[in-house]
Amino acid sequence: MNASVDKILAGKYPAKDHAKRVAARVRELGHGEAGIFYLEGQKTQMIEDNDGPMPFRQRRNFFYLSGCPLPDSYLTYNIEKDHLTLFIPPIDEDSVIWSGLPLSPDEAMELYDVDAVLSTPDVNASLAHYCSTKGGKKVFAISNQVSPHITFLPFQEIDFDVLKRVAEECRVVKDSYEIALVRRANEISTKAHLAVFEAAKSATNERELEATFIATCMSYGSREQSYHPIFASGVNAATLHYQKNDEDLLDKVTGERKLNILVDAGGEYRNYCADITRVAPLSGKFSAESRQIYDIVLEMQMTCLAMIKAGVMWEDVHSNSHRVAIRGLLNLGILRGTEPELFDKGISVAFFPHGLGHYLGMDTHDTGGNPNYEDTDPKFKYLRLRGVLACGSIVTVEPGIYFCRFIIDPYLASPDLAKYIDASVLGRYWSVGGVRIEDNVVVTQNGYDNLTTTPKNPEEIEKLAAGS
Repeated sequence: MNASVDKILAGKYPAKDHAKRVAARVRELGHGEAGIFYLEGQKTQMIEDNDGPMPFRQRRNFFYLSGCPLPDSYLTYNIEKDHLTLFIPPIDEDSVIWSGLPLSPDEAMELYDVDAVLSTPDVNASLAHYCSTKGGKKVFAISNQVSPHITFLPFQEIDFDVLKRVAEECRVVKDSYEIALVRRANEISTKAHLAVFEAAKSATNERELEATFIATCMSYGSREQSYHPIFASGVNAATLHYQKNDEDLLDKVTGERKLNILVDAGGEYRNYCADITRVAPLSGKFSAESRQIYDIVLEMQMTCLAMIKAGVMWEDVHSNSHRVAIRGLLNLGILRGTEPELFDKGISVAFFPHGLGHYLGMDTHDTGGNPNYEDTDPKFKYLRLRGVLACGSIVTVEPGIYFCRFIIDPYLASPDLAKYIDASVLGRYWSVGGVRIEDNVVVTQNGYDNLTTTPKNPEEIEKLAAGS
């Protein structure tokens, strides 16, 4: 593990800096020089018709401003006085015998970057006290995230819009602590991907590989997955978000091992995500067709990575990935026509239907992307990130080429579009399923810093898959 990451993460999560940053943006937008932020952490929720709790996931905006992973907690921030107060649940004697003692206020002060820690029963009195002070007339909260017993009655103005919008805007640009968290999530996830390469040599079912990945992540401190992982063998890789992860690695028709396994998986570390995709040959060596597609996708990614720096339009990078895909598929004979014509007609969408990438942070599809799912151009409809890349943001770069009959068949059935695809050549590639290569990069002023060290050179992938 990276020692410099350990050094950064030895300190507290910089919640106070985040609160100041959000407050400064609120002022900049003209919403006042004073006021108080009020946020609630996620509540403990019980499984329906059961006495056990549902899996807990902290609200991301609450964590951004508190650094606190505890359920049933509250937070206030006095903008004018720059004072951050965390409210944590008190001791419940009935629960102690089952769950042990909860964190005390003194212990919380040692752990979290806040100015004060009180108990949750104190929150209404604290809000009332703030209202009694000069300038204490406005509260910023998040709609549908305020408990019924919380009273804002003394406040002259209640804003349920600005806080969420501004916090999610601020979350786009990461500080060094956040980048270290994502880097650590990538380090752990890389170890898990390598373990999957090793396990794939003898595994017989996709679920074995999923189990290997999750177990490896947990052994290195990543207790949660960033999203439901994808372990797609053979033609299952043509489904972008394949979920079953339970098919045999032997082809039912031929009785031989399927060509490839696509693994899209990332561990979560202290609420920050990794999102990595790799493809490996199950036999230890790519088939000719698989290698051809892999090389095109790798060229798509490397060409796009070379474009990344602060101020670049993401749409331009995404468009370039389509042009590289078109050139590659033309060279293989799968597509027919000229590159400009194929680009304008959107033919590459049949093979590359999703966006090139998205912001990454506490959420896998992190805030601030401003997608436009109503875009009439199919190349951009599912692009989750639009606009200029900000310095300090983290983006995924994940081009892919897929052979999905559900998507491609309508093109083949269209009199206007079928002429651009050579069905006889295409027939050799259905069994490839799909290839996607995904890295997580920090946008810098003059380029990028790739946080993902998982091998992707095809020769290295083959050596790992073959165990040599």
